Amino acid sequence: MAKISVKESEITILSINENDYISLTDIARYKSDDPYIVINNWMRNRNTIEYLGMWETLFNPAFKPIEFDRFKSEAGLNAFTLSPQKWISSTDAIGITTRPGRYGGTYAHKDIAFKFASWISVEFELYLIKEFQRMKEQESQLIGWSAKRELAKINYHIHTNAISRNLIPTRLSSEQINQIYANEADVLNMALFGMTAKQWRDGHPDIKGNMRDYATINELICLSNLENINAIMINDNIMQAERISKLNQIAIQQMQILELVGFIINIVQVELLLLLFL
Repeated sequence: MAKISVKESEITILSINENDYISLTDIARYKSDDPYIVINNWMRNRNTIEYLGMWETLFNPAFKPIEFDRFKSEAGLNAFTLSPQKWISSTDAIGITTRPGRYGGTYAHKDIAFKFASWISVEFELYLIKEFQRMKEQESQLIGWSAKRELAKINYHIHTNAISRNLIPTRLSSEQINQIYANEADVLNMALFGMTAKQWRDGHPDIKGNMRDYATINELICLSNLENINAIMINDNIMQAERISKLNQIAIQQMQILELVGFIINIVQVELLLLLFL
């Protein structure tokens, strides 16, 4: 619910099914202390009924045209009366609604409310439209500010998560490099993860699978590259200690690049989403 001030009159606005409905009761008080009579007099007007019927025909598939035709044919007769409740119940109209309670009264879709305001006073209608547009501009600015704040929060979490997970491989010590690894797979594991498959299993006794099952997409990409590079170095008869040292350096460089690319992609995706809301 929102309120705007128009010519020293407080006008209530409700959001119903993502549409703005403006209080006809508040608008009518600008003309009279008895808004019920003002609204009913407006609704018994033939031009009003034709406008309401056309609006409902365009936007309400459930609208009952036969009942509408009956009201239109009776409009203008001295005995003809029409209240919002009677219009809604007879035609299944959605452009006008009534609400009980503290903020109760008759509300209408903004299209209809502006039409009612012009009937009350052309001057009042123009001020109403001006204040309504001012309110929507403020809402748009607030949404933009909130979206930018969320973007900053997302960027912060992306950065801190990357740090906390320690995604970049550590540089191996001389002792680790010079150790003889019976399994070539462990050469790659040490280069990228800093531990052998057995060391990982010993450290995770309650987890099924192996360390590669829990690797990130970037780690799997890097691992695939290391396998190819290691195969080339084996064919060149490069000793295991030298290979693992070089593979470790390559793993560090590639993971830094992959994580940076992933970070940039996340930023671009978030900014594209942001543009959709602005």
